[in-house]
Amino acid sequence: MTKPQFVPDQRARNTPHDRAGYAPYDLAGRFDQQLGDPGRRDLPFSAARLRELDAREEFPEGAVRQLDALRMATYYVPQEHGGALRSYEDLIQLVRVVARRDLTAAIAHTKTYLGSVSTWVGGSPTQQADLGARVAAGTVVAWGLTEREHGSDLLSGGLTATPTADGYRLDGEKWLINNATRGELVCVLARATPEGGARGFSLLLVDKKQLAPGTYMCLPAARTLGIRGADISGISFDGAEIPAAALIGAPGQGVEIVLRSLQITRTLCTALSLGAVDRALRIAVRFGLGHQLYEHRLIDLPQARRTLTETYADLLVLEAVTLIASRGVHTLTEEMSVTSSVAKYLVPSTGDELIRGLGQLLGARSYLSEEFAYGLFPKLERDHQIVGVFDGNTLVNLNALINQFGTLAKGYRAGRTNVDGLARAAELTAGLPEFDPTRLVLTSRTGNSVTASLPDSVDELRKAAESGEVPQSLLALAGAVHRIADETHELMAAHRPTPRDVPAFAFDLAQRYTLCAAAAACLQLWLRNRDSAPRGTSASDELWQNGLWLEACLSRIVTRLRPGVLADALHNGDAAGGEDALDRLMAPLLSQYATDHMFSLLPFPLSAESVESLEAS
Repeated sequence: MTKPQFVPDQRARNTPHDRAGYAPYDLAGRFDQQLGDPGRRDLPFSAARLRELDAREEFPEGAVRQLDALRMATYYVPQEHGGALRSYEDLIQLVRVVARRDLTAAIAHTKTYLGSVSTWVGGSPTQQADLGARVAAGTVVAWGLTEREHGSDLLSGGLTATPTADGYRLDGEKWLINNATRGELVCVLARATPEGGARGFSLLLVDKKQLAPGTYMCLPAARTLGIRGADISGISFDGAEIPAAALIGAPGQGVEIVLRSLQITRTLCTALSLGAVDRALRIAVRFGLGHQLYEHRLIDLPQARRTLTETYADLLVLEAVTLIASRGVHTLTEEMSVTSSVAKYLVPSTGDELIRGLGQLLGARSYLSEEFAYGLFPKLERDHQIVGVFDGNTLVNLNALINQFGTLAKGYRAGRTNVDGLARAAELTAGLPEFDPTRLVLTSRTGNSVTASLPDSVDELRKAAESGEVPQSLLALAGAVHRIADETHELMAAHRPTPRDVPAFAFDLAQRYTLCAAAAACLQLWLRNRDSAPRGTSASDELWQNGLWLEACLSRIVTRLRPGVLADALHNGDAAGGEDALDRLMAPLLSQYATDHMFSLLPFPLSAESVESLEAS
């Protein structure tokens, strides 16, 4: 019997969201319902079956087919090109719910968006319409950027595109490419001139079915530590003739289009981390509730409780960063070179850390591949490690920020913000404009509105504290962040950029900047939504009341930025509420767990799970 197709939300994107629920979360929640109970072995997203496939290094064909049947690929195509994608927050939340089921399936399926995005950013209307129809119909598209000898150094690429009378001849190979074998289409970055350089590479969309026999060969899939069943392979070309119509954008524009496209795909990668950490935390909460230690439930022991609530607070920080970034794609497009680098560095790297910390709580069970929770935990821990590498690794993203230190410091000192764009990015009830890819630029000319808003946000929070709306302890934490951000930007302004041999200190400074940006995102999100955020559950009501989640999140950020600052504040009694806020997070954490809701700032109902079989202790 044919499965029913997923029916997307048909409300206009430029209308405010219903207060009863947040539309992107409602959309993803309905999609998750269609995926069914992961505790049932007869379903494609059966946790047990997916673990068994991973052990055999087999592609999760059934899960991917279900995503096809539910027409998830229509969300890889912008609405103006025939698809269902109106807002990038919709796509991110859909990927998030799939990622919490299985990262291999999520990465394998979502890769088609990555293979298509260059066409959405730089293609002609005809190319966009043609590709939109094919992707919506289920065509798999790969993105061929990396090479065996050059990794992610795009300007060293050796695959060549030599002009011919009718188009181009491709020679060379791309390697470690997701879906290089399964994909019908491969978007490749190729050297267009012998000297190369920033204007010496072109993008071409290759249809493998149109290539003459013997002119290309798919390379064997590499065996990997994580996402073992994914098609991480390669493709080699030997005199492959492709038509002139395969060129995306102008000749020599390939690197520019790729770099602009990466600003979107890096933001999308945050969804993989949010989903993985949600699953890891869910496993740990179940274990804490059911496991006895020293004649107590594990969850009743102070250190275990603190591990869970700190992880929860950190996850809420990552969600806040993702919310602002996904909405900023539409409203702060010119700043995405900064926003996407912050998100792509901070969310996956913190996600790795959180999963490792939960593994310590689980102890030996975190290493069991069958006997505990279907072996989900060690699988997701392995799988998630690749997320930080996709679409620019941590060093690449930090270096992108280092290259913009001067502009970021000037923008912060001047308080330079796109007031309307920032307000619409942060205010969840505000409608979003259509995404305009022509507004993407390689580097921000004005800085980062989110971080530049930090001083004004602290002033606004001070008024809320004076009126008794929030505790003074929250204001103390915000003040600490403000002082650290001022110092950070002074050091950024003093940095002298060098094309090579970037000092290690600059990378440390860039890491600190990402945390300042995260704090600013949290402040903006709370200030703009404290009266209008979707509620409706006891957990969401409690999280938003008196700035509970904001205080807990700022406490975690200050601890990461400078542990001594929080210790001194606690000694003086100025920020004792930060510790109390972490303790009070346990109630909403357990409520969201018990009611099958995503661990989230907002109501996010999910499919019910047969917990006793999925996460047995």
